[in-house]
Amino acid sequence: MGDTTPSKLDHENHLLLDQPLLRLPTELLRKNFRSAHFEIERNATYMKDTLKETATSSVNGSSTHADVLRNLDSMILRMRGVKRKLTAFADEETKLHRHQEARVGHLGDLYSMHTVDDVKYEAWSRVRLDRLLVDYLLRRGYNESARALAREKGIEELVDLDTFDQMSRIRKSILNRSVAEALAWCAAGDTKKELRKMDSNLEFMLRFQQYIELVRDQTTKPEDVLAHARKFLFPYRDAYHKEVLQACGMLALPPGLSESVDSYRELYSPARWEMLADLFVSTHNALLSLPPVPLLHVALSSGLSALKTPACHSAHAASAAGPPSHSTSLSLASSVCPICSTELNELARSVPYAFHSKSHVEPDLLMLPNGRAYGRARLEEYARKAGLLDGQVKDLRTAEIFSMQRLKKVYIT
Repeated sequence: MGDTTPSKLDHENHLLLDQPLLRLPTELLRKNFRSAHFEIERNATYMKDTLKETATSSVNGSSTHADVLRNLDSMILRMRGVKRKLTAFADEETKLHRHQEARVGHLGDLYSMHTVDDVKYEAWSRVRLDRLLVDYLLRRGYNESARALAREKGIEELVDLDTFDQMSRIRKSILNRSVAEALAWCAAGDTKKELRKMDSNLEFMLRFQQYIELVRDQTTKPEDVLAHARKFLFPYRDAYHKEVLQACGMLALPPGLSESVDSYRELYSPARWEMLADLFVSTHNALLSLPPVPLLHVALSSGLSALKTPACHSAHAASAAGPPSHSTSLSLASSVCPICSTELNELARSVPYAFHSKSHVEPDLLMLPNGRAYGRARLEEYARKAGLLDGQVKDLRTAEIFSMQRLKKVYIT
């Protein structure tokens, strides 16, 4: 009787890979709510102060009737702007709730299946593979291809197109030597407060790069450079002592002379833009609780580890396919390992071995002189089918023939 245990569906292990599917909408909802709350609090304070000031000046007679009307018109105009922003926040919240509902339904479908042999599981797995491919394309900057694939498969609500599109756009702007969009992202809503909680150095490094570009530009006035340093760098001299000292030293070393000093040459290196782009991506992912690597890599690594065995990268791996004359043998075909294939062998070389709670090693193992081991029953069956003489066996992969007297008994320890 076959072992049906491996075909049982482990729902919890599936959810380990799909955690970001539900976590990101939740984080975006929280961020959207905080941004709306911040907008209300900021404008409520302004309205209270302005209304109080207007009423006081009107009672005291220090303001004319026209001044009072002008202040009221200004407050009405500002509140209309707040209404437009809150409407945008409400639309974003509705969209996120719709995405969350679709994702909960997608994962809920998984719990209606109990074995991997269920016909519905294949369709569900195909949808998950499409999600992983879209996630990979988005993280690699192929946004249009990702959108086309999501639209074709009808999974727009199961992937995070807008989030990664914004990240990709800001990353490209940094690589194009502009930090304006990245600084605007840092200042949006209460992102600045969240970055402080994370002890992120992203905003400081962006401001430091702004300072470097000001010093590099020989047309910039020295007082403008000092004003930028006083406002954005010097207040953080305790936390970023080395960078602030370098900023001070750059005033005495023009870009032409600094090339002779290693520590300052690095500040003007184009590689800093790559570093800033990578820093932004890692900070963005950490802020939204996104994994640092594509989920496709995680799934592929897990699958390779589950199938990988020490024999996959042994000295005999090159001969794993066996001679062409035996390619149609049933026993040989059953011994072919996916990890030993040309496509997957190199990919699996650096992944760890999986932990197996059950052993599926053949009983009564015999080791051939070439180091390979097979079960006695399989060797005898293969020798009988191959028409060998009594007392002879043949390697199922290399087709080498050996005498039974040269075989050694193998014990699992």
